[in-house]
Amino acid sequence: MPHRNAPLTATGRLRLARCVVVDGWPLRRAAERFQVSPTTAWRWATRYRALGPGGMDDRSSRPHRSPRRTPTRIERRIIKVRLTRRWGPARIAGLLDLSASTVHRVLTRFGLARLSHTDRATGAVIRRYERNRPGELVHVDIKKLGNIPDGGGHKTLGRQAGRKNRANAGYSYIHTAVDDHSRLAYSEILEDEKKETATAFWQRAHTYFTSAGITVERVLTDNGACYRSHDWRDALAAAGIAHKRTRPYRPQTNGKVERLNRTLLDEWAYARPYRSEQERRQAFTTWLHTYNHHRGHTALAGKPPASRVPNLTGQYT
Repeated sequence: MPHRNAPLTATGRLRLARCVVVDGWPLRRAAERFQVSPTTAWRWATRYRALGPGGMDDRSSRPHRSPRRTPTRIERRIIKVRLTRRWGPARIAGLLDLSASTVHRVLTRFGLARLSHTDRATGAVIRRYERNRPGELVHVDIKKLGNIPDGGGHKTLGRQAGRKNRANAGYSYIHTAVDDHSRLAYSEILEDEKKETATAFWQRAHTYFTSAGITVERVLTDNGACYRSHDWRDALAAAGIAHKRTRPYRPQTNGKVERLNRTLLDEWAYARPYRSEQERRQAFTTWLHTYNHHRGHTALAGKPPASRVPNLTGQYT
């Protein structure tokens, strides 16, 4: 493909070459006519004589030989370490006494996926998926979070004073449900993760999704005790909702809610130093509204979850 500023396309080169070879124009005259150097005019005329019209196309700039390319035996060692240990370029470079950029180029050349795109345990490429409609699958999970004592924690008071003030502050449990298709989230901060608490949370979450026009068909959870209880099973069965659990030690299966847990930690729980747990909880409602209605989501082309749920109440506020 010609450079965007190239004075000659393949058609222009052919015309120039024919002026010189067929019509007998001097090189300098042809170069002035087509606004190129005489050297360029000579190059295309020579190629036309040798190859005809087919020689006017661009050739690959790749060299025939690469004497400074990483030796094949080194490339094999890099690939072997990557596949057996699942290390990144920096660690492989340290082991093999190479530069990280060299290791990265080799891994890219052989099409090996980034570590963030692979399963750490098996090395298999993680297959991303998304359900076709809201409610087809809802991810549910619980995040345990240490409470902030009155007066603030170590971010406010310093590490030593914050550690003393932290005693007996207790924990909060953030129960969250995320729709797979729209990423619409419903979340509450509760005092425990017992089966009664989790079941009551789901009933409120189900009511929320229903009010948004979403019919929940299936729920995906981990293998926590509350999700294996009869209370949880009966609550889903009464609403005609199928329950699916992840395989043990495979949290990535429930990755959408796991990712939301990380997002809320970064953008809410630890976003600024709070003076008390109550202050942090008051900020949670505002953050959750922003997440659902205004915060752009990379998986949704920069749009918020509300963009995929037309019936969501108050989505334009």
